[in-house]
Amino acid sequence: MKLIVGLGNPGLKYKKTRHNIGFMFVDELVKQNKEKFLLNKPLKSKIATLMFNNEKVLVIKPQTYMNLSGEAVNLVCKYFKIDIDDILVVYDDLDLPLGKIRIRPNGSAGGQKGMKNILEILKTTEVKRLRIGIDQNDSLDAVDFVLGKFSKDDGIIISLVLEKASEIINTYLTHSFENFMNRYNKNE
Repeated sequence: MKLIVGLGNPGLKYKKTRHNIGFMFVDELVKQNKEKFLLNKPLKSKIATLMFNNEKVLVIKPQTYMNLSGEAVNLVCKYFKIDIDDILVVYDDLDLPLGKIRIRPNGSAGGQKGMKNILEILKTTEVKRLRIGIDQNDSLDAVDFVLGKFSKDDGIIISLVLEKASEIINTYLTHSFENFMNRYNKNE
């Protein structure tokens, strides 16, 4: 079974913030597949189950707040017996241009604290990730920027990425990881 993890912070206060692009991505993925998230308190997550080509795919939104995302991911992996190789984490990246997708099979967290917590708790850097660029604003503190909302123009760019959520995940599930990366890591 595959696990798609969208990173973000729970609560209305954070709903449309840049830091919640992972939540936005999996929300759109679940919506496009006509499913819904259900809260699972013991697993500290909202969970949806999707079917892609007769394969069950779990999609979660950790409800632990961003910096403790690893707790929820670990609980879900243990409960459903999901291998680390079957996890894909979706999150925001300040160092990528707005709307740019970058996919990697492993590596450091690159300053993203939710991903850092996942890597620490799972005790590996071998976790696949899909990062979505939110750009930077040098005139704002990084925390203020990521917890801010997208402007109208930026929101249009992000919505174009989110519209492709199901297509992106279908590609992930039906192609080799190398082909998946090559398809979306354009213009490196």
